[in-house]
Amino acid sequence: MQVTVNIVSYRYGHLVAHAVESVLAQSKLPDVIRVIDDGVGDCRHIAELYPEIEFIERETNLGPVASFQDALDRTTTDRVLNLGADNWLRPDAIASVTAYGHDIVSYDIAICGDGAQAFALRAGAALTPSHYYLWQFRPLDIRVVNYIHGSSLFNADLAKRHKYRSSGRERSEEDWMIWQDMLGAGATHHHIPEPMLYYRRHRSNSR
Repeated sequence: MQVTVNIVSYRYGHLVAHAVESVLAQSKLPDVIRVIDDGVGDCRHIAELYPEIEFIERETNLGPVASFQDALDRTTTDRVLNLGADNWLRPDAIASVTAYGHDIVSYDIAICGDGAQAFALRAGAALTPSHYYLWQFRPLDIRVVNYIHGSSLFNADLAKRHKYRSSGRERSEEDWMIWQDMLGAGATHHHIPEPMLYYRRHRSNSR
């Protein structure tokens, strides 16, 4: 199983190196690491700091839906994982999610950052004995609740048969519709009940 990690950044150039470092520190490295600057131009330092990874700077901002579709279209490996440029992975995340042969492998999320508590209250995340907020994802009805996080590992070829598109809600949740399409087409899903990703809440994504 070959894996691509796409790190898409929009105005997170000051944080993207942390995301890259978390991928390079994996106990099992992905086959392709790609950083995409979505039309801002604040990630150019990545090409100099990490010449071994693929760097793409778009001339214009595509917006969330078209941005993730473009990243998917560029993917040539069996599996793909999209990592927000302001988040980072646990060191064993790639090894853990690739241990399963399912079309979608999701996991729980550790919430951190200045806005962690406020977001945790909205998301129903629980404060653990280790003093971090755990955002748990429980399979329900995918048509009603988006219980699969956008940074899950998924089958790239199967996803390409469908398209990223807006859910039509106030907050797009561009991944929600593609999960519905994939599951409706018979995709298999496995959830790991452990946090594999640190979801950073901060001033820029709390508006």
